[in-house]
Amino acid sequence: MWHLTHADRGHPQSERRLRTLVVGAGTAGRTVVRDLRIVRDVGLYPLGFLDDDTRKHTVAGLPVLGTLASLRNVVDRLRIEVVVIAIPGLARPKVRELADVATHAGAEVRVLPSFLAVVQRDARVDDLMQLHVGTLLGRAERDVAYSEGRPAVMHKRVLVTGAGGSIGSELCRQVGRLEPAALCLLDHDESNLHQLQLDITGEALLDTDEIVIADIRDRLRIEQVFKQFRPDVVLHAAAHKHLPLLERHPCEGVKTNVLGTQNLVEAALNAGTERLVLISTDKAAAPSSVLGATKRLAELVVKSNAVGATSLGSVRFGNVLGSRGSFLSVVGSQMRRGQPVTVTHPDVTRYFMTVEEAVGLVLAAAKMAEYGEIFVLDMGEPVRIVDLVHGYARQLGITDYRIEFTGLRPGEKLEECLTSSADVLTPTAHNRISAVRATDVPEEFGSRLTKLFVAAEGNDSALVRSHLAELLPEYQPTVYLPQQPLASSSLAVPYPDGF
Repeated sequence: MWHLTHADRGHPQSERRLRTLVVGAGTAGRTVVRDLRIVRDVGLYPLGFLDDDTRKHTVAGLPVLGTLASLRNVVDRLRIEVVVIAIPGLARPKVRELADVATHAGAEVRVLPSFLAVVQRDARVDDLMQLHVGTLLGRAERDVAYSEGRPAVMHKRVLVTGAGGSIGSELCRQVGRLEPAALCLLDHDESNLHQLQLDITGEALLDTDEIVIADIRDRLRIEQVFKQFRPDVVLHAAAHKHLPLLERHPCEGVKTNVLGTQNLVEAALNAGTERLVLISTDKAAAPSSVLGATKRLAELVVKSNAVGATSLGSVRFGNVLGSRGSFLSVVGSQMRRGQPVTVTHPDVTRYFMTVEEAVGLVLAAAKMAEYGEIFVLDMGEPVRIVDLVHGYARQLGITDYRIEFTGLRPGEKLEECLTSSADVLTPTAHNRISAVRATDVPEEFGSRLTKLFVAAEGNDSALVRSHLAELLPEYQPTVYLPQQPLASSSLAVPYPDGF
């Protein structure tokens, strides 16, 4: 037992792999273990099996650690991080029961046959390997334990918008471990919801009232959802977040990022919701892009409504390492294909945070928010993108790569900032988190916002830009002359601006 408990210490391969328990020591379970040993980059380190056949003691060289009924005990005792349910014929209620036990014990759950298909494909280093984050960030990962936010969501009815996205889905996983009374997963993309339910519960039947397909731009639908679910806490992660697309389609950015936020805030106030937290971006500080401007307006929508019983607040994210469509996923894809790594500029820098830091920040804000504050995590110094590429390649042992510079695009900055000149940072109860004491919202804000929404509904991009500039004097769009285009053999995927 000592060997199993300490099995991942000092082992060069298992150091980067998650401690894994396979439920089912039959043919499927043996296949999983075999393939995990072959495809090591999947990042799972099998320690043993559970099986109700008490005659089985050792299978595929691994011990059978108990019956299915001992799942919780084994997960706790061996610090299991991932449970793979490898009994294809197991009844769905039993699968759900096992998944609930594993999830509440703090383990991720993966279920055959979908998981087996993932194992048997070629491993992708960009989304499956665990990296030394501190080396990439140039700083230690900030201690923002999500468990500190437990009082804000424990025994509460929690609604997460954009639940199927990279941040929304991680919020759902973490909140689900903090004993909420109910967890509502809202997204307009049914495929995202399907995958999320599969990841969390091991099933994807989409047959519960807490899986909701809805568009935050639809005010009447959002009001209906709030009346039915009656959330105590709302974590608002739904957004359009890709900078180049919003420069080309500013009306869509307004409809989702600003109007959608207003719909949620008004519904929360009308339903008597206790707390709402908006996930914003560092691009909202001194915005130079439509993305930044629309997220800044979303912050102001939150601020302007923070006058009643509902506690409102926002959090500003840097770019999140490892999130879907983030910098590392694009770089990994380019390196894997042998294509140049595209970076906008040799000197471009960005603030970065880990998914864990992002989730911790949101939950801490849910606990502290009251009057529309904007919370910012201490992310250290901004990181030069070129240095991040070199560090990433070095950790993966890749030497034959090339960086190609594509030029800054309209709306992009060479350097981001976390606050504008008008913002004043004040300390909070958490030594790694500061609050921005924002300027007051002007009296004519509501009427100007209405004009912006009318222009956006009419798909008048020029008028939308004009209204953005009127609403936000600090909005200073940047325009750069295009660089010489990439060679036709290159994949033109410049550095993506996410949260």
